[in-house]
Amino acid sequence: MTALNTDGRVLHGWDPEDEETWDSTIAWRTLWISTITLFIGFATWYLVSAIAPLLNQIGFDLSAAQLYWLTAIPGLACGIFRLLFMFLPPVLGTRKLVSLSALLFVLPMLGWFFAVQSTDTPYWWLLALSFLSGIGGGVFSGFMPSTGYFFPKRKSGTALGLQAGLSNLGMSFIQLVAPWLMGFTLLGIGFVAPQRTDIGEHIFVHNPAIFLAPWSVLMAVIAWLYLKDVPVKANFRQQIDIFGNINTWILTIVYLASFGAFAGFSAQLALLINNTFGISSGFVGTVPEADLPRGAAWAFLFPFIGAAVRALWGPLCDRFGGAIWTFLGLLGMTVFTGVAALFLTPDSHRQFWWFLAAMLVMAFFSGLANAGTFKQMPMILPKRQSGGVIGWTGAIGAFGPFLVGVLLSMLAPATFFWGCVVFFGLATVLTWVFYARPRAPYPG
Repeated sequence: MTALNTDGRVLHGWDPEDEETWDSTIAWRTLWISTITLFIGFATWYLVSAIAPLLNQIGFDLSAAQLYWLTAIPGLACGIFRLLFMFLPPVLGTRKLVSLSALLFVLPMLGWFFAVQSTDTPYWWLLALSFLSGIGGGVFSGFMPSTGYFFPKRKSGTALGLQAGLSNLGMSFIQLVAPWLMGFTLLGIGFVAPQRTDIGEHIFVHNPAIFLAPWSVLMAVIAWLYLKDVPVKANFRQQIDIFGNINTWILTIVYLASFGAFAGFSAQLALLINNTFGISSGFVGTVPEADLPRGAAWAFLFPFIGAAVRALWGPLCDRFGGAIWTFLGLLGMTVFTGVAALFLTPDSHRQFWWFLAAMLVMAFFSGLANAGTFKQMPMILPKRQSGGVIGWTGAIGAFGPFLVGVLLSMLAPATFFWGCVVFFGLATVLTWVFYARPRAPYPG
C-alpha cells in the first residue's frame, strides 16, 4: 500500500477505494469548488435561452426559425466541446481544468454584454456568440470524470448526483434571475443605456451576461489555489476502447433520452410557450395580450425541477442502485411527454396550464433518469472506462438543445413530441432488458 502524499499539487498514492488513503476533506472540497464553477458554466450555456425570447421586443427582427436556431446552436457547440473535454482530465488534471474552464466562460459573457446593446448586431455574430456559450456546458464531460477520481464507488451516486444536479440548476438560475436583472442598472455599469421594448418599457438585456463574469473569475482563482490533481494517465488509444463495450452504446441512447431531452426542452420551452400559447401564437389579437402566457416567466421551472430531483436522488441511487430509477424515470418521461403532446394543437390559450403541468411532471421523471444513469456507469463499467463513458454520454446528451431546436424549427410541435414518445419508449425498453429486470445481464 502506498502512503498518501498531500504535499504540493499532485496527490501521489491516492486510492479512494482504500479508506486509509482516502481523504474525504480533499474529495468534498474538490466536489464543491468544481460544482460551483460548473453551475456558472451551465448558466453561461443557457444565457442564450434567457436572452433570445426578448430580442424582438428590443428592436431585433428575427423569425421564429431564427430564434429556435439561436437557442439550438449552444447545444451543438456544447456537444462538440464535450467531445474535446472528455479527453482532458488525464491531460490537464483537475486544478488546471477547472481554473481554465472558469476563465473561458467570460468570453461569451462579454460577447453577449456588448452584442445586445445594438440592434445592428448581425445575425451571424449572434450565432457565433451562441456557439461560444456552449463551452459553459461543454466542460461537464471533463468535470464529471475528474470528480469521479476523488470518490469511491459506494459514494459515486451521491457525489456525481450532487455535482450534476446542483450544476444543472445553473440552467434554471439564469432563466429565473435574468428577467429580474434586466429590470435595473447594475452597480458600476450605469453608463450603459437600457434598451426600450416594443411597449415602451426600459430593459437592460445585457445585465445577466455581465453579472456572471466576476463570479467566474473568482472561481478560477479559488480553483487554482485550492484544488489538487490525481495522477491518472491514459493515452488516446486507451481512452477510445470504451467503444468496444456494448454498454457505451446502450447508455448513450439512454442518456440522450434522459439528459438530452431535459436539456433540449429546458432551452426551447420559453420559445415553445410563446409560439404555441403566448405572444407569438395565433391567439394574439383574439384575447387580451396580458392574458397570454410569457415563456420567460415559466420556463425556468422545468430545469429547476429536473436538476433538483437529480441532486436529491443520488443517495437513493447509492442505496437501491441506479437502474431502477433510470427505468422509472424514462417510463414517466414517455407517458407525460405523450400527455403534453395532447395540448400542442390548442383551441384555447388556457390549455397552456395543462401543457405546463405535464411538462413539469416530465421534468421530475427526467431527474430520476439522469440520477440513475450516472450511478449506473461507475458500477457497470471498469474504473478506467467509466470516466470515458461518462464524458462520451454527456457529450452526446448535450446535443439535446440543438436537436430539439432544429426539429422544432422543421416539424409541428405535436409531431415532434410524439416522436419523442417513441424514442423515450425505446430507451425504456433497453433499460429494462439490459439493466433493471430481474437477472438482467448488467445490473447496476
